[in-house]
Amino acid sequence: EATGVYHERLAYYLSDQGKQVSIVLPNKISNYFKTLDIRTITDKTASQAICRSALERRLEDWQQPRKLYRVLKQLTRERDQLIVERTALKNQMHAEVSEAFPNQSSVKRLSERIELINRHELEIKTELSRTVKEDSELSKKISLITTIPGVGRLTALVALAETNGFELIKSKKQLIGYSGLDVKVKDSGTSIKGKPRISKRGNRHLRKAMHMPALAAIRSNGPHKDMFLRLVSGHGIKMKAVVAVQRKLLALIYTIFKTGKPYDKNYEKNIINKEIIVRAATIK
Repeated sequence: EATGVYHERLAYYLSDQGKQVSIVLPNKISNYFKTLDIRTITDKTASQAICRSALERRLEDWQQPRKLYRVLKQLTRERDQLIVERTALKNQMHAEVSEAFPNQSSVKRLSERIELINRHELEIKTELSRTVKEDSELSKKISLITTIPGVGRLTALVALAETNGFELIKSKKQLIGYSGLDVKVKDSGTSIKGKPRISKRGNRHLRKAMHMPALAAIRSNGPHKDMFLRLVSGHGIKMKAVVAVQRKLLALIYTIFKTGKPYDKNYEKNIINKEIIVRAATIK
């Protein structure tokens, strides 16, 4: 059962010993536990539930991520945490200097901590660049991915790091589900009519990484802006349209990584035109 990062050492150890390893998300075990006639939850009963679940269901084998992607994941997640800390410190600084009588020593310490984070972020970016340069194939893939409007090197690195280079991703639909950007619909009978929402059950780091690129793509004059405006004119919900652009960008990253071809804004238009031609030929 996945437990933050604490399960990883055991998973790597068992994998190195040649054992077949599967990692199951806690929410899946919890949902399975509810189907059992067990009222007391202890370490023993929880272990039994995990065991029974593994015996009854076909689980996917876990594969160790390549060292390259493991390093990239550690660095990109460290940077993300630094950004969160820096934002909190800047908000604290703003509140401090806005007071009637700011404490200058507090302001100085906050400023020093922000500068320290800035230096650490620069160190991480340097290490990321060095890691990418050491792998010519990865460097080429990153260059291709960044031809997508709004998608920068860091976004590309996060996407590859969080998916182990799309090693186990077999389709765009699977990738969207893994990121938690898939749509969840709660609709039962005539009384329950829930609004469609994204599931948010996937990789939050991957989902978060797609937000700013989507906004940048929408600001640029291109197919993604057209897509955004078309969706907003249809249902009037801007955030829903932004999420749709996020899904589109993530799918594009996957496609470009797999095909090894740069972004072509006319690609989908050409596909639609071909379908129209084929349909017309069939009618004749």
